[in-house]
Amino acid sequence: MLDGHKRKRRFRDPGRTRERLLQAAFREVHRSGFRSAGIDTILAATNVTKGALYYHFDSKEALGYAIVEEIIAKLVRDGWLRPLLSDGQPIDILIGIVRRIPARPEDIRAGCPLLNLAQEMSPLDEQFRKRLERIFLSWQEGVATLLRKGQSQGTVRRNLNPDEAASFLIAMVEGYGSLAKNAQDAKVWEVGIRNIVEWLRSLRAPRQSRRGGRRATNRVQGKG
Repeated sequence: MLDGHKRKRRFRDPGRTRERLLQAAFREVHRSGFRSAGIDTILAATNVTKGALYYHFDSKEALGYAIVEEIIAKLVRDGWLRPLLSDGQPIDILIGIVRRIPARPEDIRAGCPLLNLAQEMSPLDEQFRKRLERIFLSWQEGVATLLRKGQSQGTVRRNLNPDEAASFLIAMVEGYGSLAKNAQDAKVWEVGIRNIVEWLRSLRAPRQSRRGGRRATNRVQGKG
């Protein structure tokens, strides 16, 4: 049998309580937005007291910052940054990531949590803005690094600016996500994916540059 001390630890696990609060808060913020998110709704979903919530998070803002740093940042790491390190040709990796972006009705309805918070809170709270900016920058740098790798391998166009292409990819993903959310229509997202994939394919290096571009150029110029 568990002694009293162990039973107390089992039923009062601070780490687990904090995680439950964080997950419930994320769901509420994703559904309602940060400013409209209700503390009482979060407490009801977790059966945790208000005192316990403020034991783990000093304020509603602190809870919001934790959502950004611990949940939304992880979504970007798992969905983008880790897959970017996969083996294979960079363009194929990017196409695979884009095609795996969730497009369930609930995803279309709620939209991207990173973009939602950036649109809502960046103009209002500098601490939110800085935390969200770090996530966007790490996302952009991850994509740009992969494109540079492709350029060094000869599989990505050498005239491409990796940083600009990375920011454009993010803008397309988030832009089509916003359009689909506004239309509440997965077909909008499906069209977006097709267009993004077609654009990514256009970033591949010309075939002759991967097979010894000098000989191919000489033939074109009539020198060989």
